[in-house]
Amino acid sequence: MNDQAEILRKRLKRHEAGKTTKTIAVVSGKGGVGKSNFSLNFSVALAQTGISVLVFDMDIGMGNLNILMGSSSDYTIVDYFSGRAGLADIVSKGPEGMDYIAGGTGLSQVFKLEDHKVEKFVEDLTMVIDDYDYLLFDMGAGINEESLKFLRSVHEVFVVTTPEPTSITDAYSIMKYIHLLDSEIPLKIIVNRAFSEQEGLDTQQRLMAVSRRFLGRELSTLGVVPDDRNVQLAVARQTPLLVYNDKAAAARAIKEIARRHVNLAVDRSENSASRGFHFVSRLKRFLFER
Repeated sequence: MNDQAEILRKRLKRHEAGKTTKTIAVVSGKGGVGKSNFSLNFSVALAQTGISVLVFDMDIGMGNLNILMGSSSDYTIVDYFSGRAGLADIVSKGPEGMDYIAGGTGLSQVFKLEDHKVEKFVEDLTMVIDDYDYLLFDMGAGINEESLKFLRSVHEVFVVTTPEPTSITDAYSIMKYIHLLDSEIPLKIIVNRAFSEQEGLDTQQRLMAVSRRFLGRELSTLGVVPDDRNVQLAVARQTPLLVYNDKAAAARAIKEIARRHVNLAVDRSENSASRGFHFVSRLKRFLFER
C-alpha cells in the first residue's frame, strides 16, 4: 500500500510539472539493419544525460537487447503474461542507469486476453511508465497486427535504414504503411552503417523525395550513423557501444542524434498539439478494438 501511495505521489508530481512520458517506436522494414543496437545506444545516450528511460524489447521471439548488453533478466514479458511476475518485477537495470524489459515469445498473448486482463495490463503499464521520461519500444522487423496497435499509440516512430537499396525500399514500404494508417504519426529517419556522410545524406534525400512525391508528406531526419568497426567489437563483447568506446565515430553520431532529438522535443513548435496525448489512453483504445 505504501509503495502504491508513493507511486501515486510521483505521478501527481510529474503531472503537476506538466511532464508526460515521451513514447517512441523504433522500426525497420527488414532485419539486420542495426535497429536494436541503435535503440540500445540511443537509450544509453539519453540516460547519460540524466534522462530516465525504459526500453521495451518488442521483438517477439527474437528479443536480443539483453544479449547486446551482456546481461540476463530474472523475468521477461512472458513471465508477466503467464502470471509469474508483476509488470514492475520484470523491469531490469541496464547500463548507465537505463532500464529495460526483456522480450519473449509470449507478447502476442496480450491481444488474445479477456477484456479485464487487458485492462489490468494497461493499468500496470500506466503505473510503470510514469516513472520515466522516455519509453522506447524496440519493435520487431516489419509490421504485424499486434505491433500496429503500439505504432498507432506512440508519439513518434523512428525508422532505421541503411544505404542498401533493399533496405531503402523496405523502409519506404513500412513508412507508407504507417502513413496510410495514420498520416499524423511523426516519422523520423535514421540512416545506419553509412560508409560516408554523403552516402547517408543521399539516402535521406531519396526517402524524403519518394515520400514527398507519393505520400505527399515531408519526412524528418535525425541523422547518419557511420559504418564503424567499433560497433562489431562492442557487440562481440556484449557491451553497448557508448560504454565500450564513447569516442568512436558511431558513438558520437548516436549521441548527437539523441541531443538533437531532445532539443527538438522541448521545442513545442516541433510537436503539434494533436500529439499531446497520453500513450496509455490511446493504447487502451486500440487494444479494445477487437
